[in-house]
Amino acid sequence: MVGFLQEIQRRTPLGWLQLTHEKGRFLVALAGIAFADVLMFMQLGFQSALFDSNTRLHNSMQADIFLISPQARNLANMSTFTRRRLFQAMDIPGVKSAEPMYVNFLDWKNPQTGNKATVLVAGFNPSTLAFDLPEVVSQIHKVKLPDVVLFDRAGRGDYAQMIANVDQGKSVSAEIDRRTVKVNGLFKVGASFIADTTLMTSDQNFLRLFPRREAGSVSIGLLQLKPGFDPVIVAGQLRSYLGNDVRVLTKEEFIAFEKKYWQENTAIGFIFSLGVGMGFMVGVIIVYQVLSTDVNAHMKEYATFKAMGYRNSYLLSVVFEEAIILAILGFIPGFSVSFGLYAMTRNATNLPVVMTLARAIQVQVMTIIMCMISGAIATRKVQAADPADMF
Repeated sequence: MVGFLQEIQRRTPLGWLQLTHEKGRFLVALAGIAFADVLMFMQLGFQSALFDSNTRLHNSMQADIFLISPQARNLANMSTFTRRRLFQAMDIPGVKSAEPMYVNFLDWKNPQTGNKATVLVAGFNPSTLAFDLPEVVSQIHKVKLPDVVLFDRAGRGDYAQMIANVDQGKSVSAEIDRRTVKVNGLFKVGASFIADTTLMTSDQNFLRLFPRREAGSVSIGLLQLKPGFDPVIVAGQLRSYLGNDVRVLTKEEFIAFEKKYWQENTAIGFIFSLGVGMGFMVGVIIVYQVLSTDVNAHMKEYATFKAMGYRNSYLLSVVFEEAIILAILGFIPGFSVSFGLYAMTRNATNLPVVMTLARAIQVQVMTIIMCMISGAIATRKVQAADPADMF
């Protein structure tokens, strides 16, 4: 039995034996790496939620090509263009339909609490399929009635009682800018960073809510193509045919247009990217302190190895071995804690903060790189170790 244990110990990696020799220090190191991983996971999760939440409506819009104003910055700042461009777009072969959509923000009074909240209002022709949402499609006839809207049940705010009443078939009245509207249906999209919730209604009801808005001033043009036509080719033809007062985008370009705004033109996108970098640097510092302390504690042993003829490459491999062990074991609690925090954040904010395999792999790779960098810095002392100076 003793021989068997000795054989196991002989085959156990030296890096593992050194790390676990001081178990308290080892656990503190794992906690530090887990903390750095949680920082990176949360910042990446918030950044992804920023993009996903602000493009959920874009993804659900039923169109192959979109027309927007050249002055449009994002969905919250669409600006407008003349409706004549939609009629002109019908001249291009392959364009099946060209419908207007009106988008704007307003404050409405929560019918349950009486508090004001920012909502996004989308108005469109109820005779067409503007959104690829089954709940909207099945209830689109309701918004043909005056002052009737559909409400996003996944919005942010205290609307549980109102949603329950609408689910029971009851109509709920709400006040919008001294005008009373009726919530007669529900759909599900979700909150975003720009609005607590979304209302959908007909184009006529939209113009009633915004009396200063002209019907000829369109926020978004929704173009559907006939079967067999390539959106990229038709979009190129539209750019050549239409004037400079309208911008032509495919659906992929329309989504990328929104993401680019949040990533490059807002402070929040930069802050999340900076947070990931800070989490990475925190991890580098923590792991370096652990490995540097471990190297100092075993400096005489390293010097003895060098005196016995072991090369620097072997000693460096031991330190890198420790770095990889720390990266793998520290990732496990970091991932577990982040998974729980994602669920907590999602339930509290209705934002799409979800764990993905790609993000888990990304953070694991970043953790390994983080630990390897720390190991590379810590090994400078090993290389400089002189057996003659140790004894």
